[in-house]
Amino acid sequence: MSGNEVLHRIQQGNKAAFEQLFTENFSVLCAYANHFVNDLDASQDIVQDVLFHLWEIKEQLPIDIPPRALLFKSVQNKCLNHIKHKKVEEKYSESVLNQPQNIMYEQHISESTTLHEVLRKGIDMLPPERKKIFIMQRYDELSYKEIAERLDISVKTVENQIGKALQFLRNYMQSHLPTSMLMIGLLLVKFFSFIIGVFNTSNCS
Repeated sequence: MSGNEVLHRIQQGNKAAFEQLFTENFSVLCAYANHFVNDLDASQDIVQDVLFHLWEIKEQLPIDIPPRALLFKSVQNKCLNHIKHKKVEEKYSESVLNQPQNIMYEQHISESTTLHEVLRKGIDMLPPERKKIFIMQRYDELSYKEIAERLDISVKTVENQIGKALQFLRNYMQSHLPTSMLMIGLLLVKFFSFIIGVFNTSNCS
């Protein structure tokens, strides 16, 4: 899937496309942000804010701009605002501001493959009914109400099964991902929780 196609699908509310953008770019964006703020925790918060904000304004995304260029520019702006608000008086050389992005991107791109593999294995280990409900919500993009109607179960049952699936995936990633990738995995599960909540709130009527 090309970069512009990814943005187009995100613009249409495609969660799988956003997941791809998230997993392929989180690590390298954190490394890039850290060049500015020199604080790993702050860098992760900045990148998370940028990515989640991107989802919230997905309908207004400019699909004529390469997604990586959009992400790096957004992270850079967020970092500079962070520095300004914290009143950190540091000088950043042109070499840092213009840090080659392709090198960092290529160093981290293989991590997304590992993350997807662990995630798929975790989903496959869910109990059959829970896995079915999770896939219907996550990949078929059905609301709790729609799933309940199709499976002839209560909305509360769907909600409980999704919650248990997310908890299992969180624990599974903690025990199967290398330390360097753990933060990305946990944030991805957090994104699942976030987007599931937004989706069902908008479809609860």
